[in-house]
Amino acid sequence: MTELLIASIMTMMTAATPLVFAATGELVAERSGVLNLGVEGMMLTGAVFGFAAVTLTGEPLIGLAAAIVMGALASMIFGVLTLSLLSNQVATGLALTIFGTGLSALVGLDYVGKTIEQIRAIHLPILTDLPIVGRLLFGHDPLVYVSIALLGATHWFLKHTRWGMILRAVGDSDQSAHAIGYPVIAIRYAAVAFGGAMAGLGGAYLSLVYTPLWAENMTAGRGWIALALVVFASWRPSRVLLGAVLFGGITILQLNAQAAGLGIPASFMSMLPYIATIVVLVLISRDSTRIRLNAPTCLGKPFRAER
Repeated sequence: MTELLIASIMTMMTAATPLVFAATGELVAERSGVLNLGVEGMMLTGAVFGFAAVTLTGEPLIGLAAAIVMGALASMIFGVLTLSLLSNQVATGLALTIFGTGLSALVGLDYVGKTIEQIRAIHLPILTDLPIVGRLLFGHDPLVYVSIALLGATHWFLKHTRWGMILRAVGDSDQSAHAIGYPVIAIRYAAVAFGGAMAGLGGAYLSLVYTPLWAENMTAGRGWIALALVVFASWRPSRVLLGAVLFGGITILQLNAQAAGLGIPASFMSMLPYIATIVVLVLISRDSTRIRLNAPTCLGKPFRAER
């Protein structure tokens, strides 16, 4: 029983990690006032280019770097259209998801069915071998720790640094930030690029660690769950990890239920994470006052400098 519990918790953290990456990046973009619904497309772009890079070079770090770069480049398509050309952010984000889905399918044609060596969990002598606690705290793959570290760094950046406060100011009142001389568009470009890089890294985690192979549409809606996580967390990084673990736990629950042969249709069990997402959003949306207080005031609104 103990072994099953440990394995379930570790698998839960693995399932939560791509959500932490993608939600952290989207949170920063939204705190700057930009709503990018293209997270799913950027994750798929990172997943396929990361997998292709590792297949060609055999170097996981090159694959991760490729995923980060391609995710950021994909986000720049969104950035140019919405920040420079002032297109609708919702429509452009949806178009980016469609673009990323098609691009990843095209690039990934030659890699379907291929596998690579998985990025293994770390093993620290003595620490990892400790009973129960050792594996839970020191037995994960390196990217699990990277995701938590980046989330913590994001929290510190937004709350305790000058540029973090400037970014939040841009999201809450872009005209005021512009009036006192801050480059609103440049700051938003940087936030969007960070969001794309993190989404690409989240996608790469799926193809290099979670399931070390490429399959079309392998994100399976995780980009949309990451978007929901930002709202669930009330745009606060400290709550993102909690939400990611919650949704990761629901994912593992449906896998364990299928393995236990409970007689529940597999298609229904596969719906559980998305049903949970809808339920959470409905419950949160009932408190509209709380959403208005926590959401960036300029979220989704185009910026036009007043002269």
